[in-house]
Order: sequence, then structure tokens, then C-alpha cells
Amino acid sequence: MTQLFVYEKEAGRIELFIRIIYSIILSIVLSIYGFIAGICLLIQFFVVLILGRRSMGLSDFVKGYLEYYVHILPYTSFMTDTRPGILPKSVTIYEEE
Repeated sequence: MTQLFVYEKEAGRIELFIRIIYSIILSIVLSIYGFIAGICLLIQFFVVLILGRRSMGLSDFVKGYLEYYVHILPYTSFMTDTRPGILPKSVTIYEEE
């Protein structure tokens, strides 16, 4: 298991400029993914309202969007120089008690 939000002292100056372009690309992918996830949430609302249960496929799609957002957040927040993939990657999120 890899912790996503870890302090890194060293930072590359060249990577800072690359990050600007790369973050624009990530933002476009995230906004398209988020738009579709929003539609899925709306459909899920009506599925729960009418059928009284949740659709696993819709839930998995929204979960994938949230995982992708968490996956790119450390890079776009200047916390790491490690570039995430442009395409969504499965990331497991846990809450420590």
C-alpha cells in the first residue's frame, strides 16, 4: 500500500512547467469523467427512488471517478513530482480509525 499524500522536500523546476500543461490535460479528462459521473448520480437517484435499491454499475462508475480524482490530486496540488497516468487507474481508498 502506498500513501498518496506524503511530504517530499525536493522539487524539480522543469517539472513545475510540465505540470501546468499536464494538469490542463488531467483537468479536461476529469471534467468529462465528472460530467458523466454526475449523470450516473442522477440516474442512481431515480433507480433508488423507483426500485428501492442501488445499481452496482452506476455506483462503480462514480467510485471510479472519485478514485481518479484522489489519484491525480497529489500531483495537481504540488505535493509530488510523480506524474499520474492520464487514463483512470484503480485506487483503493481507506479510512483509518
